Amino acid sequence: MYICYLCNGLEKMEHRCPVCDAHMLDGGKVVDYYDDYAPYIEINDAQLIDGIPNSSSLHQCVHVGVCSACNYSEEVVIHEHELT
Repeated sequence: MYICYLCNGLEKMEHRCPVCDAHMLDGGKVVDYYDDYAPYIEINDAQLIDGIPNSSSLHQCVHVGVCSACNYSEEVVIHEHELT
């Protein structure tokens, strides 16, 4: 079983803004923005509609990164970790 450490609050986003190099904040999963009930979709089902081919089989979770300084936002692919 794989989990996203960002979704589960075990890590913070470590990405830098490509525009101004400030720290980017985690805006949550991309699929959470799709409609009102999207946050309630099971993660495996959400990975089928996140816009990234094979994200489920590649164990990737797509998040929105938002710059803390200039408010630039972009999709950030987070690699899930296997639970042992």
